[in-house]
Amino acid sequence: MNSSITYLEAKAKIEALCANQEKCQYDIDKKLFDWGFDEDERNQLISHLISFNFINEERFTLAYVSGKFKLKKWGRLKIKNQLKLKKISDYSINKGLKEIDLDDYWSTIVTLSLKKANEISKKDENNWIKKGKIYRFLISKGYEHELINEAIYELDLK
Repeated sequence: MNSSITYLEAKAKIEALCANQEKCQYDIDKKLFDWGFDEDERNQLISHLISFNFINEERFTLAYVSGKFKLKKWGRLKIKNQLKLKKISDYSINKGLKEIDLDDYWSTIVTLSLKKANEISKKDENNWIKKGKIYRFLISKGYEHELINEAIYELDLK
């Protein structure tokens, strides 16, 4: 170990971090790596955190999905991709995404579409340009093509 922080100090700091906010194994491993811990020490600390329920993949996934959808208005595709980057299992990802209420999801897409339509400058009189900007915005937020098309159709831009 080349770290300036001891194993016990790291254990205490990581426990406090996990008690304060949901974390996933990937994030903890990255932090421990940055602190200079070798693989065996990182695995030992992570095993401790899992066994004492400081980190729990399903609990993390549910919190992550809820936060990213409700606060950042991300769509399922973006949430799923970000969770995959954090090495979350497909099982946990699918379980977490099922917690998104379909009515809330649709309502969010429509609200974001309307908001973006109102933000687009008046000089963009061409409906194709407006629809394209709305479409690209919603794609960047991680929503599905079919739902975006439905929402844009419902806008009925004139």
